[in-house]
Amino acid sequence: MELSIVTTLYCSEPHIKEFCNRMTATAKKITHDFELILVNDGSPDNSLTIALELYHTHHNIKVIDLSRNFGHHKAMMTGLEHAKGNKIFLIDCDLEEPPELLENFYQEFIRIKDADVVYGVQAKRKGGWFEKLSGTIFYNVFNFLSDYPIPKNLVIMRLMSKQYVDNLVLHKEKETAIAGLWAITGFKQIPIIIDKKCLSPSTYSLKNKLSMMLNSLTSFSKKPLVYIFYLGMLALLISFIYTINIIWTRIFRHIAVPGYASLFASIWFLGGLTLFSIGIVGIYLARVFIEVKNRPYTIIKDIYVKQDGGKVDPR
Repeated sequence: MELSIVTTLYCSEPHIKEFCNRMTATAKKITHDFELILVNDGSPDNSLTIALELYHTHHNIKVIDLSRNFGHHKAMMTGLEHAKGNKIFLIDCDLEEPPELLENFYQEFIRIKDADVVYGVQAKRKGGWFEKLSGTIFYNVFNFLSDYPIPKNLVIMRLMSKQYVDNLVLHKEKETAIAGLWAITGFKQIPIIIDKKCLSPSTYSLKNKLSMMLNSLTSFSKKPLVYIFYLGMLALLISFIYTINIIWTRIFRHIAVPGYASLFASIWFLGGLTLFSIGIVGIYLARVFIEVKNRPYTIIKDIYVKQDGGKVDPR
């Protein structure tokens, strides 16, 4: 198979039909040997019903129905695991990334003969002030702390070689931060500038954004643990200097040093530092706890794919 197209469904009911029609029409300009994989990530609306209607009327549509909502990144990885094409195109179905851009990505992929990935970056980050600010903070903090920097204003849309995807899905982390996985997988990756639209409110709440940033940082950086050590050393040094100053003032200058203010300040400072440090260590330990249980990061309820005219259940 020449091309696989992978997208996920979550509250996607308003967009699915238009997306599939536009995506299919664009893919046919490149090849008729393609599949369109729709991964239903436990969507609470009628996304699955509409996807199955399209499955029955389009021979090249494949539907993967997850048993519940596992999260955007895990759903994408599940779709990539089932892609069979020599090239795999990953895209969101909300139409903010126009499906017609597949042609641009494909042409760039062919033009640069040894490219393994052509990925999209926004020329200017879309959305309101909060989305722009939160995005800027995320990329700056992540790239400062991580050993594997990622391009700013990265989007989901990307065209990848089968070899790259086969190596990408070898990562079986239960807490998936897909942008970091894209980076650490390596290979030759080429950016292409796109104009991403803002058609609907983001399904990522403030809680989701904070969780994603925390998950990304603890997945791809040990620097917070290193900085805790340095912070502890700094606190120890400050306490030592302050203690020497108190002794010097009392013995050699014969000045009584008031104790309550300094005592309370020291307690609050060291207490806050201790709790903060324990919290960071706890997050890393929680990640280890989750990983060692070796649970699957998604569970597939059904796979709908045309094969001799029938439905194939998950193996």
